[in-house]
Amino acid sequence: MTRLLTIVQYCAAAALVILAALAVFGGWPAWPPLIAFGAVLVFVLFERNQYKAIADRPPPGWEATGERFIDPETGKQVTVYYDPKSGQRQYVNE
Repeated sequence: MTRLLTIVQYCAAAALVILAALAVFGGWPAWPPLIAFGAVLVFVLFERNQYKAIADRPPPGWEATGERFIDPETGKQVTVYYDPKSGQRQYVNE
């Protein structure tokens, strides 16, 4: 999934550069597709930063929440831990 997002990110960035050049130098009204590809690029970048990496062990002092799920990319069971002080969550392979 992350490879697909990387491909989409590069394609959207390339399309933005091409459309911006057409809008500036070609006199072509490229603003609607430029905005659309910009939105795709922002979405992909936001989506990438939204999900956290899965660790191999929890940080010291973190507690298990009891939440478990199967990671769709690896097929492994993942347990959710949290830090009682900050409320941050961490996903850990079992």
